[in-house]
Amino acid sequence: MNDAIDSANKAFLFPGQGAQHVGMGKDFYDASPAVRKLFDLADRVVATPLTKLCFEGPEERLAETNICQPAIFTVSAAALAVMTELLGEKMGKPACMAGLSLGEYTALYAAEAIDFESGLRLVARRGRLMQEAALAVPSGMVSVLGLDEPKAQKLCEAASNGQILTCANFNCPGQIVLSGQIDACKRAAAMAKDFGAAGAVMLKVAGAFHSEIMAPAAEKFTEAIQSVEFASPKVPVIANVDAQPAADGDEIRTKLIRQLTSPVRWQQSMENLLLQGVSSFFEIGPGRVLAGLMRRIDRNAVVTCVNSREAIEELRQ
Repeated sequence: MNDAIDSANKAFLFPGQGAQHVGMGKDFYDASPAVRKLFDLADRVVATPLTKLCFEGPEERLAETNICQPAIFTVSAAALAVMTELLGEKMGKPACMAGLSLGEYTALYAAEAIDFESGLRLVARRGRLMQEAALAVPSGMVSVLGLDEPKAQKLCEAASNGQILTCANFNCPGQIVLSGQIDACKRAAAMAKDFGAAGAVMLKVAGAFHSEIMAPAAEKFTEAIQSVEFASPKVPVIANVDAQPAADGDEIRTKLIRQLTSPVRWQQSMENLLLQGVSSFFEIGPGRVLAGLMRRIDRNAVVTCVNSREAIEELRQ
């Protein structure tokens, strides 16, 4: 790569829950004293052997909402730290940033709207509250393939049968995730093909995220986030709830609270960036989930996955 990563056509993206895997972040940890400090701090703040869980698992424990959220936040911050160390000025500043659900917090950290420890504490609190809300109501999520938003809404209405069922994630064309009470999710999965879907898959998640089942979590989280200071982002950060950047700390808080009970508009977020001329994306953190979604949104967009030290070394070439 000959030019810096700061031209107007580049954006940094950060993954959310579901991107975790055992072993994530270890090569960053081994290579960087700064990263070791991040992990050490994470272990203390979360009061859990987060480093050990990231590197050794078990996978089932790492996948728990209250663990994987601070874990992914930490690993993504570690990837960003190593990227900064190895690339220096060549890394530059992107035109904008975005993160999928949990990843929005990493984007705000990367944009210097919040410091690492404050972001980590918020994410850990968010994960615990979401886990509690999920356990309080038998609920889940189902990925529906091949429907647009109006048809997905009709499926929700037909399958709800008086229960909570709503569109929770608009990930990419042909992939919408529904969220709600478990029986309603199962009905939606069974009825999906009647509404023109290519298929439907129940997801292995703790509960109905981004739905009103998360309202108790949102209420308690509101109290926690009020004491956190947010600076205006140095780079615009696209919010999940409306696919638009927040201007200041108050608006950031409002959108992060809404995010718990509102659908994630990832497809619209990426389409808005593409319309603004962004064509090159860097997915910074574990996995390749966002790259996969972008292939469905725009095959011409270039996504570079920054999920290992080796990947960053390649950027130096």
